[in-house]
Amino acid sequence: MAFLIGVGFGFVAWFLMRYLVAGIFTVDQNERAVKTIFGRAERLPESSLEDPYAEYLRPDERDRYRYPQVRVIPPGGPYFKWPWERVYKVSVATQTMNMALDLETPSANHNGSVLEAVTKDQLNTGLTGQIRYRVSERNLYAYLFGVKQPIIHVMGYFISILRERIANFEAPAARAAGISQNPDAAVVTGVSINDLRKNLRDLNELMDRECLSSSARYGVILDASLITSIDPPGEVESALAAINTAHNQVSSDISLAQASADQKIVQSRRAVEIETLKAQAEVEPLKALAAQMGLLKAHGPNALAAYVRNVRLRLYGEADRVIMEVKE
Repeated sequence: MAFLIGVGFGFVAWFLMRYLVAGIFTVDQNERAVKTIFGRAERLPESSLEDPYAEYLRPDERDRYRYPQVRVIPPGGPYFKWPWERVYKVSVATQTMNMALDLETPSANHNGSVLEAVTKDQLNTGLTGQIRYRVSERNLYAYLFGVKQPIIHVMGYFISILRERIANFEAPAARAAGISQNPDAAVVTGVSINDLRKNLRDLNELMDRECLSSSARYGVILDASLITSIDPPGEVESALAAINTAHNQVSSDISLAQASADQKIVQSRRAVEIETLKAQAEVEPLKALAAQMGLLKAHGPNALAAYVRNVRLRLYGEADRVIMEVKE
């Protein structure tokens, strides 16, 4: 009997330790948790389509990516779960990944170092860069239960959009309009690798806008894409370098010519201003003298003759020799 009682107490102690004490859990600060009961997550009345991030889905995708909202366990604790319940913890911290990394085939893309893509002029370019992503706390159902391997899906989704955009990328309209107005830029018109290199920021921003729906699709938010370099094949690198060198030389010569012409125009304008000021300086005394003569004439007919006589006498006093006309 004592043996049976001991076995009973041992079973009770084992049950308490195995299913009660072990059922206590906590959630870290950078984690969120979802609890399932018999494999079913605790759901809320709303669906994922009622959340703001669903507006980036196309109309034909809304029914396909309709997910239930689940009850999210915030950081803290301790929390308790029964043996028939299971807790899924997910890190919501921002993570960084090489965009060339293939999680299913690590040896692909030159061992995850360079991602290849084809431009619109059929150049096979190599891309390097990173993407930043984090799990969407507002769509944990899609991340945990909607997709088997969400990160792989998101990487494939990102790479497919990136390759499609590179294959059809054109310089922004305003910049393209500026190029068409400059004949010296014709040497680089239509060379897509140059457009891509000069507009990496625009390409990154375009990718950010295109990937806004990833949160509604897979429960993963793409914070930013950081494409750092685009390199053409080795056999065309020298040709592109020669094209760019010629374009830079032509642009430099035209800039120097424009600067020289602008300088000459400025010098001409200053010369005209100087001559105008000289003419004004010569005219002003004559105007003042004419005004003075007018005042003298106003004082009587003899005042002007007296003024002329006094001026003539002063000139005679200063002259060393005077030649006068004698009337016969």
